[in-house]
Amino acid sequence: MPAISFQSVSKTFQSSRGASGPVVRALDHVSFDIQPGEFFGLLGPNGAGKTTLISILAGLSRASSGQVLVQGHDVVTDYAEARRQLGVVPQELVFDPFFTVREALRIQSGYFGIKKNDDWIDELLSSLGLADKAHANMRQLSGGMKRRVLVAQALVHKPPVIVLDEPTAGVDVELRQTLWQFIAKLNRQGSTVLLTTHYLEEAEALCSRIAMLKQGQVVALASTSDLLKSASSNVLRFKVDRELPDALAVQARVTGRIVQFPAHNAREIENYLAAVREAGLVAEDVEIRKADLEDVFLEVMSDKTAHTPAVAEVTA
Repeated sequence: MPAISFQSVSKTFQSSRGASGPVVRALDHVSFDIQPGEFFGLLGPNGAGKTTLISILAGLSRASSGQVLVQGHDVVTDYAEARRQLGVVPQELVFDPFFTVREALRIQSGYFGIKKNDDWIDELLSSLGLADKAHANMRQLSGGMKRRVLVAQALVHKPPVIVLDEPTAGVDVELRQTLWQFIAKLNRQGSTVLLTTHYLEEAEALCSRIAMLKQGQVVALASTSDLLKSASSNVLRFKVDRELPDALAVQARVTGRIVQFPAHNAREIENYLAAVREAGLVAEDVEIRKADLEDVFLEVMSDKTAHTPAVAEVTA
């Protein structure tokens, strides 16, 4: 039995112009399963439907059609049990300013009928670097500390399925390392993890399998290793001291001084470097690297490669 099952899930909204306006389709027959113990990544650009899908999974929104199951429990008809199986860390920093950290975790435990679990609360506080904040009021915490409390609240009832919706957005490196060490430990102990993130290096390092959404549809579903193997090229990477000419810039991925070109063979590499020299630029720190998940993601999101068999996986 899958830990999570999305079965032909669609979601439509009426546009802001009301009944006379067009219908917006946020999700379009999304189907895939996440197996028990998987560390699964859900990726996509802004507006692709990731948060809508998570909201339906968590019972915060209802699908227009289709079915979602958590550990075999329907999120609509068996909501209470489905929600008990989930620990959801939302994007937004939502907190009650009138309680201490420990009080907030005890209250969250009470929502699931759990009492006298201070040993587990202590373990959460220690593992997430919150032990010295246990008696601090929530409104006194920094944004990063509030984010840690949200993670602790999601885990306080020991759910078998953990959902992380952009958990490290805008947080420091220390929190990322602390969070991933703890979540990876829970995953090794059998917890199923569903992660959405814009930090693709995190997804590449953590997730064994990945689905990519574009405009509400699944455009790639495969193991991380297979996705990386599907990349059509290596990458030529170097630094320049000023902007590329437009003719070169449209072919490159540029981040500050760093320029990256897809390179299928030695001739393409030579041609790119020659064009850079002809433009009067100097290429520094030149290297050839294997394509990473960000390269694959950009390739999949382009119109010419979406839905290609190289990155698609047939689901049962």
